[in-house]
Amino acid sequence: MAHYKAEQDDWLLVYLKYLLFVFNFFFWVGGAAVMAVGVWTLVEKSGYLSVLASSTFAASAYILIFAGALVMVTGFLGFCAIVREDRSCLSTYFCLLLVIFLVELVAGVLAHMYYQRLSDELKQHLTRTLAENYRQPGAADITTSVDRLQQDFKCCGSNSSADWQHSAYILSQEAEGRRVPDSCCKTVVARCGQRAHPSNIYKVEGGCVSKLEQFLADHLLLMGAVGIGVACLQPGMNHMVTLFPRKDEGKCLGAWGTT
Repeated sequence: MAHYKAEQDDWLLVYLKYLLFVFNFFFWVGGAAVMAVGVWTLVEKSGYLSVLASSTFAASAYILIFAGALVMVTGFLGFCAIVREDRSCLSTYFCLLLVIFLVELVAGVLAHMYYQRLSDELKQHLTRTLAENYRQPGAADITTSVDRLQQDFKCCGSNSSADWQHSAYILSQEAEGRRVPDSCCKTVVARCGQRAHPSNIYKVEGGCVSKLEQFLADHLLLMGAVGIGVACLQPGMNHMVTLFPRKDEGKCLGAWGTT
């Protein structure tokens, strides 16, 4: 009877080991996905960050990158711990899972909260940015962001091309008679902004605010969903870690170099 129970315990341990291994693999892949979303957001879309009033959007992306990297390192620790069936490694793994859960939850909540107040911020800040900062001394980053925004989204002005009538740049001699910046033009050539006809410039209903709002909303929801989604995998993994029998009390990090 004791022999049968020992065999049953061994079978359950093997089953638990492989189940935790599979969960850890998906957890590691999820971490790579989280980090990829954060990196992609900053690298590909960083050109729009200068026109935002706060750094919450960028902060959410940085948190996701940090969390994704931590997930991948933790996943590697998990693989080592599972192969060695080392309870001390698994305990460290468990603590790191809790930290990652909190980090990803914070990123998801930040993204969701920022999404709620995104529209008001854009409407107030982008209009003021176009009027006061475009092509002004010390605002090269904002100028580049606005030009890229108008070309990428095929729009002109915050709410409409008429917003540029109040711009310090358009009212200055530097504009050389332009009614809108050249980046509003469907085909950008020198001084094309002097002719503000719909056949020449983008006259999109809602202007750049509606386009940028939709873009940021989609990305914030994606960041929040990815962060919270990966975090939701972790309670099940935490429970499986606690089921592992105490087999080895050696130092976890020292065990990495041995087989």
